Formats: sequence, C-alpha cells, structure tokens
Amino acid sequence: QVQLVESGGGLVQPGGSLRLSCAASGFTFSSYSMNWYRQAPGKERELVAGISRNGVTTYADSVKGRFTISRDNAENTVYLQMNSLKPEDTAVYYCYRINYWGQGTQVTVSS
Repeated sequence: QVQLVESGGGLVQPGGSLRLSCAASGFTFSSYSMNWYRQAPGKERELVAGISRNGVTTYADSVKGRFTISRDNAENTVYLQMNSLKPEDTAVYYCYRINYWGQGTQVTVSS
C-alpha cells in the first residue's frame, strides 16, 4: 500500500532553516510527481512546491527563492529545504502524491 511519511519538522527561529523529508513506499516513486502542501491554523491547505517525474519544479509565490524541492529516486524520498523561514511559514506540512497524503509534520517559526 502507498505510504508517505514526513519528517524534519520542528521549532525554528525566524530566519532559520529546516529540511523536510518524505519517505515514500508502496509504489514506483520515480513515475509520479510529488508535492508539498501546508495548512496553517484556520486556513485552507495550500500547495507549496511540486516536482515532476523529470525534476521540473514549481513553487508558490510566497516561498520562491527561499524553499527548494528535490527528489532522490534511488531513496524514494522527496525533500523540502526551507531557508529564511518566516512566522507566516508556520503550518503543518504534508507530502502528497496523487490520491495520497502523508500524516504531516509541524513547522513552527517563532522567536
């Protein structure tokens, strides 16, 4: 069965960095686009970044230049490197493959 397991969240000060990982299993990872979404309290879930099977990336305007999505098909893992974090980046971050969601990992940016 498809499983997506996120890790790497935590508490970080404004301006800091975190790297999220999403370990995938149960499907041919290299054949699918992968995405990161986030949901802040009281807000709708929003797309943060996506990476196609061929490595083409897309980003929300709010994270362009600060976040980088990447994938390692040998390790069946997708990453989200987050730099210059802001308090408004605070949210639960979810890994997504079509029809499947991970459980989420909490990112809190606060001094």
